[in-house]
Parts: sequence; C-alpha cells; structure tokens
Amino acid sequence: MEIFKSDKIFDFMGKRLPFLALSALLFLGSLGIIFTKGLNFGIDFAGGTLVQVKYEQNAPIDDIRQILQAHPKFANASITEFGTPQEIVIRISGSSTELGNDIGDTVHTLLDPTGAFEVRRVDMVGPKVGDELREKGIMAMSLSLLVILAYVSFRFEWRFAVASILALIHDVTIAIGALALFQVDVNLDILAAILTIMGYSLNDTIIVFDRIREGINTSKESKLLLVINESVSRTLSRTTLTSLTTFFVVVTLFVFGGEIIHGFAFTMVVGIIVGTYSSIFVASSFLAQLKFSVNNYRAREAEKLKKQKEKEKMRAMYEKGTV
Repeated sequence: MEIFKSDKIFDFMGKRLPFLALSALLFLGSLGIIFTKGLNFGIDFAGGTLVQVKYEQNAPIDDIRQILQAHPKFANASITEFGTPQEIVIRISGSSTELGNDIGDTVHTLLDPTGAFEVRRVDMVGPKVGDELREKGIMAMSLSLLVILAYVSFRFEWRFAVASILALIHDVTIAIGALALFQVDVNLDILAAILTIMGYSLNDTIIVFDRIREGINTSKESKLLLVINESVSRTLSRTTLTSLTTFFVVVTLFVFGGEIIHGFAFTMVVGIIVGTYSSIFVASSFLAQLKFSVNNYRAREAEKLKKQKEKEKMRAMYEKGTV
C-alpha cells in the first residue's frame, strides 16, 4: 500500500534546523521536568507495599483515609482510585518488613466498617530489592545503548552509529520526561516499555539509514542532503503505515486495557509518536550535522569492491592452477 507517491521527493533536510530546534526544546524541557518534578517511582523501585481493594459499591475514600491515618502503620499511606470508583489502591512507602505478611488481613480488619469489599492484590517489595531493580534497570538501558552503538558502527559507519544513538537518547529522554510530567508510576512494566521504545525507534532509524546507504550507491546526487531527501521520501509510506498500525494498537490498550496496563500503554504511545518523528526528521538531521561525506563513502566502497574483485580473480587463478 502506497500512501505517498514513490516519485515525490520532500525537502526534509531543507527544514532540518527548525526540527532540530524543536527537538532541542523538547529534550531540554524533558530534562528540566525530570530534574525538577522527578520520577514517581513505584514500589518495584522505591520499595513498599501496595494493596488493591475492590468494593461492591463506590469506595468511601474519605472514610478509608480517616481510618488508615489513625493507624500508625498506615500513617503515610496513599489512597487513590484504580480505574473505577469501586476499586482503590493503598500504597505504603518505605520498608514493608514492619507490616508483616498479614497486611491483607490487617487492611480487611481495619476497613471492615466501610462496606463489602475484597482484597484483590498485595505486593510487597523491600527497599534493598527496589534499589537493586533500579540499578539493574539503568544498567540494562546503558548496555543496550553500547551494544547498539557497536552494532550500527559495524554495519554502517561511525557517523551513522552516533546519529542513531543521539536519536535514541532524544526519544527515551522525551518519553521519560512525559512520565515525570504526568507523574506516572515508574515500575518494571515502564522499564519494559522504554526498552521496547528503544528497539522500535532503532528499527525505524536503521531502515531509513539502510535506504540512505543504498541511495548513496545508486543515486546520481553527490550532495548528502539531496540523497537523504530521496531516501526518507521513499521510506515514508512504510514508516507511516508501520507507525499507525502500532499506534492504533497501543491506543486501544491505553483506552480499554485497564489501569494495570495504563502506564505501559501511555509510555508506548509517547514513544511511538516521538520515535516516528525522530526517524524521519531527527536521525537523518544528526547525520547531516556530522558532516558525512558522500564522495568519501563512495570512494571507500569502490576500493572495497576493487579489492574484492582482485581476491576473486586470485582465487579463480589458484583454482585453475595458474598461480
């Protein structure tokens, strides 16, 4: 299916500076939000206890707060709705060891006067485990970036690798900034969403870069900006279709998936929008800013091809016994 005509060339690089300025604004704004508001770490990373309670009627949140605040073990508890007015989540930060393993029974006993309900879930994570999970999550993202840098350098050229890493950092930072802005609980599922965004964004970028490399070898143009315009224009239909298909899926999860998957779906929605934007407007612009030379690349490729033909010629002569 072709949304954009294959012979239509859009001047993406002619507008690269305004797009880079917009990306810089979003990037710096995201950093500012992250450092000022901070991330709202869930119990997976901060430690603590989470109790999910479902009432048969609307949950009397004010009465629940009053009852729990009177109990010393629940003095710092946070009570919020969880998807519907009948369902609530009680979060207790800090060490969960003092609360004991019967936290569900304790909550049931304390809230018994508030109506008919059931305790649906109890999650407990110690502070030490939370710190370890947070450290390993940061390590996972750092190692992913290093492996991506090595892979793209091997497959393409170091400027392609640097441009792809800059685009990934751009995408992940903006996604994390959105999490900080809306104070979404950052748990293991959010980490999984961020790693998924990295893979999605890299896949789009690699496809664009592969087409640029192909365009350098086949195009009659010698200016990088014109080659990029041709290559990105020819991948535009594919990028748009892939992004829209994925976007509709995650929006459906966000709207109908329930509160439990809300954070993951929200992160994916932001990541797909930013990742698609960066693969079209940002990654290639970074490559142009790094002063990649089309003529030097063609000369290197011609030299490689010459050496390969010489090896094949020598091999053929050896097999015929003339060497």
